[in-house]
Amino acid sequence: MGKITSTSKEEVSVDTIEKGPLPSASPSSSPASPSSPQLVLEAPDEVVMAHPEWRAAEKRLVRKLDVTLMPVIWTLYMFNYLDRNNLAQAKLDKFEADLGLVGEQFNTAVAIFNVGYMVAQLPSNMLITRVRPSIYLPCCVLLWSCVSASTAAAKNFSSLVAIRVILGVVEAPFFPGEIAFRTAILYSGMLVATAFSGLIAAAVFAHLDGARGLAGWQWLFIIEGAGSFASAFAALAFLPDYVGSRTGMCSWLMSEQELRIAAQRMAADRVSVPEEKSSVWRGLGLAVKDARTWAFVCMMAFYLSSHGLNSFFPTIVQGFHLGSNTTTLMLTAPPYLLAAAVALCVAVSSDRRADRGLHIVGPVCVAMLGFVISAATTNRPARYFASFLYLPGAFASTGLIFSWAASVASETPEKRATATSIAGG
Repeated sequence: MGKITSTSKEEVSVDTIEKGPLPSASPSSSPASPSSPQLVLEAPDEVVMAHPEWRAAEKRLVRKLDVTLMPVIWTLYMFNYLDRNNLAQAKLDKFEADLGLVGEQFNTAVAIFNVGYMVAQLPSNMLITRVRPSIYLPCCVLLWSCVSASTAAAKNFSSLVAIRVILGVVEAPFFPGEIAFRTAILYSGMLVATAFSGLIAAAVFAHLDGARGLAGWQWLFIIEGAGSFASAFAALAFLPDYVGSRTGMCSWLMSEQELRIAAQRMAADRVSVPEEKSSVWRGLGLAVKDARTWAFVCMMAFYLSSHGLNSFFPTIVQGFHLGSNTTTLMLTAPPYLLAAAVALCVAVSSDRRADRGLHIVGPVCVAMLGFVISAATTNRPARYFASFLYLPGAFASTGLIFSWAASVASETPEKRATATSIAGG
């Protein structure tokens, strides 16, 4: 194996990575024990990371994660949003009449989900820094799939509200990561889920309404909940734990060399100098005291205000009177599919140009144009066309904001988790 000579006269090969951490420019660096649950993360020399051997090993690692981990996470995220937003499709069936919902009760049921979600998100993201994610997240998926499916048993407004609050609590742990492109892939799962939820609902309402004495909307919750339940078992096999650990997916998929490369990449991506030891409450304190956390809170507050469209877009399209309920549900899909494609393109451009600000502002301007068109005309085709502007514009940069927040607040895993939770909550 060829040697890599650094400016400090130290020599290291990729074989060395397999035996221990790479030498750092800091004289205080010390090797991490392979048996420890989490390796000490020390950023390697820039010369070492730029060497072709290192880059080739790094690309192999990223490719392996992309073809094994990302499909599972994407699927979980897709089911997360299917179960979260299927109320919007159920409204086009006999949902409100069967439960006796009147006035603003449907809107209340939609909004009450966020109460449970916001209350649980911060403690959950703090807890996940102390509990193995490969166990914790699949268990949460099992819980939310059962809770979502139980919506089919709701009989009135009170039972619906209780189910929605609990659903918000158990869905809160599932939160995106920190790399813009891969965060965008996760968010594309949300957009694809929203698109296909309309198509699934159209098929269910047309063919299963009344089957075995259940309404179409009841079958919708049962079928989508069952899909989430099945995906949890795939997550048990494929989800990793912490960087450098030999548990979860890493126990059978990754070599010692790959674990150490992953640890070095995480260290190199940090904006701030890491602190080796930090408690959950210390991480919370760091996040709360950091002014940048609250800047991201303000950014997300304005940005997510447009995301209420998810819960009401089928009703909006129904108001265009473009056809039957089946036609309406099918017409909800194209704008979200376009939004998923745009989100990925924006993320790729953002990563290649190492820019976040302009890639957030640009889509917002497109969304504003779409909202203006929708508000300024009563022409139905024009208003439907406007949805191809405001939906991609509203969703294209959400992942960038979270990845930006996570990379900025990265001194400790605890601060990263709490800062992204505060920004998202």
